[in-house]
Amino acid sequence: MGQVMTELPEEHVVARPAQTFAEAEEALLSRWPETRLEPSLDRIRAFVELLGDPQAAYPVIHLTGTNGKTSTSRMIDTLLRAFDLRTGRFTSPHVEKMSERISIDGEQLSDEQFVEAFNDVAPYTHVVDADQPHPLSFFESVVGMALAKFAEAPVDVAVIEVGMGGGWDATNVADGAVAVITPIAMDHAAYLGSSPAAIAREKAGIIKPGATVVSASQTPDVLEVLVERADEVGATLLVEGRDFGVLVTTAAVGGQVLSLKGLRGEYDDLFLPLYGAHQAQNAVLALAAVEAFLGGADADTPLGDELVRAAFAEVTSPGRLELVRRSPTIVLDAAHNPHGATATAAALEEAFTFSPLIGVIGVMGDKDVEGVLAAFEPHLDRVVITQNSQPRAMRAARLGEMATEVFGEDRLTVVPDLATAIDVAAALAESESTDSLSSGAVLITGSVVTVGEARVLLGGPK
Repeated sequence: MGQVMTELPEEHVVARPAQTFAEAEEALLSRWPETRLEPSLDRIRAFVELLGDPQAAYPVIHLTGTNGKTSTSRMIDTLLRAFDLRTGRFTSPHVEKMSERISIDGEQLSDEQFVEAFNDVAPYTHVVDADQPHPLSFFESVVGMALAKFAEAPVDVAVIEVGMGGGWDATNVADGAVAVITPIAMDHAAYLGSSPAAIAREKAGIIKPGATVVSASQTPDVLEVLVERADEVGATLLVEGRDFGVLVTTAAVGGQVLSLKGLRGEYDDLFLPLYGAHQAQNAVLALAAVEAFLGGADADTPLGDELVRAAFAEVTSPGRLELVRRSPTIVLDAAHNPHGATATAAALEEAFTFSPLIGVIGVMGDKDVEGVLAAFEPHLDRVVITQNSQPRAMRAARLGEMATEVFGEDRLTVVPDLATAIDVAAALAESESTDSLSSGAVLITGSVVTVGEARVLLGGPK
């Protein structure tokens, strides 16, 4: 393996390793869930020390922000591989399957690889559990799996997305040579802070001494926090709109065509098979991050146009304005906060002429539900309120009550079962389509979990 793990006393060795993906998944889910937080890096530091500090075996591009992290991570990954670098990518949460969180060279771990990664670190989780006031969480355990797997591969670079926040997020045991900050807005206020600036202070914790910081355009109060942190640790801060940016976006069949100003030069006629201005912003963030990472003697020379063009044309981002069906069209989008919902709604208006557009909405109970509903209200002709299978999901009856205040009773149907809700919405999209120049469509949104379960029900894109 690429890292040296500490030898364990015999009494700490797990007698029976996981034999199947389901067993590994069950063992991980038996730990503290991602929503139960005890802000400390003590457990993860003890864990990776036992694993031989695998995160020190490769350079890291570290991402935080409120929305766009996973799409940007996937773009960075694709660009790096275009330059013949072997990549590891850690993202969260997953859409359909837990193994999506850990990828090597753009491919998520197979079931066998995931089980192997779990069994490699499982004995050490019990040592940490016995030595710390609180046991390792699910998220901390999966982070350790990813970091160890990347060292074993070995990878040339790891692209690592935070789970929540930044400073005390478990991924922050890794020191990013490049820190990427996507737009910062309100989300997880109970954990991160009650204002964008407070949230930015926590997220800025991923900025390490000497790093290059690539930030999306931010509000003045957020940018001030990032400037302070960069100055404090001697990092270089590069900001969208000042140092790089989107020059032109043009709608195209299956996505959009972009002209981007990077750190090294301009790149024209880039086809991106994703919809929305927010994805164009993610694209230029990814481009700047890769330009900054590659650096070196050619730091002032643009990257190869053809390589960049080919890489962007290959980008995918499941569950992000993803078309999975036609007749009627069904679109999946994991928007789960007002900022994300606003971006999704704007992208739908820019790229499509759906009439009517029927929303299927299922949310988690700890989110800004009113804000999400209000962001979608002007854009949805009808809504079908539902719920996903998770205990954290807001019950459909309660969500229906809240949605009635926003949409009114005439535009709303409550269907607790997600599969039935999709069928009801599809029937409405077909029966109420009257414009010969457009057609009805269904948008399934409100939560990554809702989108993931819908994606399974629908069998993925067809």
